Amino acid sequence: MELVERYLQAVRFWLPKNQKQDIIAELSEDIRSQVEDREAELGRKLNETEVAGLLKQRGRPVLVANRFLPQESLIGPVLFPIYVFVLKVVAAFYVAPWILVWIGVAVSRASHSDQSPLEAVASFWTAFWPMAFFMVGAITTVFAVLERVQAKSGFMEKWDPRKLPPVRDPNRIKFSNSVGEVTMNIVFCIWWLWWAGGHWYPSLVHFPGITVTLAPVWRYFFWGYLLVFLANIAGSAVNIFRPYWTLQRAVFRLLSDGVGCALCWVMKFNIIVAINVVNVAPEKTARVAEIIDSWAARLFPLAIASCAIIVLFDLYRILRVRATATHPVALNTASRAC
Repeated sequence: MELVERYLQAVRFWLPKNQKQDIIAELSEDIRSQVEDREAELGRKLNETEVAGLLKQRGRPVLVANRFLPQESLIGPVLFPIYVFVLKVVAAFYVAPWILVWIGVAVSRASHSDQSPLEAVASFWTAFWPMAFFMVGAITTVFAVLERVQAKSGFMEKWDPRKLPPVRDPNRIKFSNSVGEVTMNIVFCIWWLWWAGGHWYPSLVHFPGITVTLAPVWRYFFWGYLLVFLANIAGSAVNIFRPYWTLQRAVFRLLSDGVGCALCWVMKFNIIVAINVVNVAPEKTARVAEIIDSWAARLFPLAIASCAIIVLFDLYRILRVRATATHPVALNTASRAC
C-alpha cells in the first residue's frame, strides 16, 4: 500500500489547504475499496504493478486534485494548479526578498539624506509595478503556450505511478543537516573565541600590526553570541540522535534564533572605538573606523529583514509540529488502515 500512500501525498500537494483532510480521507477510502474489491475478485493480494494500473486509471495526481478545485479558464484546468504554484514560488523566493532588500536600502539611503523614510518607501512602487507585471506576464505566456501544446499532445497523461516520490515526514530532520549544523556552529564558536575573544578580554582585538579597540558594550554581545553558538550546538547534537522535531525543540530553536536576531542591534552601536595600525597616522585609521560603523548602521535594516524571515520560519515549524501532534494527517490514517 506504500504506492497508494505516495499517490495520496502527491494529490494532497495540489489541494486547497482547508479541504485537504476531507478530500484525502474520501479519496483514500475510495481507493482502498477499489483495491479490496479487485483482490476479492482475484482471490489474492494485488502486486505493485496491478496497484499502479489502478492508480493510473484514476489519472495523474494534479489532474485528480484539479477535479476538486474551482474550474478556471485563464490557463486551463489541467495546468492551472501548476501555474498558481509557480506564481507562489516566484512571489516567495524572488518578489518578497526583492521588496525587503529594496525597502531596506531605500530607508538606509533616506537616513543619510534629506529625503524622509516615507517618501523613500513610497518611491518603491515606481520600481515594483514594472517588475511585477513583467514576471507575471512572462509566466502566464509560458503556461499559455504549454496549455496549447498539452491540448494537442496530451503529455500530462503520460506518467507512471511508480515514479512518484516516497512519502515524506515533514517533521523528520535529515542526518546531514544536523551534522552540518553542529560542524558549522563549532567552527563559528572556535573562530568567535579566536577573533573576537582575544586573550579573554573582548574589548581589544589584536592582529599582526593592528589593534582594534571596541566599545565596552561589545562584551555583552560577545558572550551573547557565544551562548547562542553553544545552544545551537547542543540542539543540533540532540537532533542527530532524535531526528524529528518536537514542540519543545521547535520552541527552543525559536528562542535561540530570537536571541541571535536580537543581538543584531550591535550594528546600531558605534562598536569600533579606534583602530591602531603600525606606521599609519591615527587620523586615517579613525576615518576607517567611522566608515565601518556607518556601513554597519546602513546594513541594519537588511539584517532585521533576514531575522524576520528566520523567526517566521521557526514559527511556521512550531505550528506544523503542533498540527501534526493534535491532528494527524490523513496520510498517516491511510497508512494505518492499509
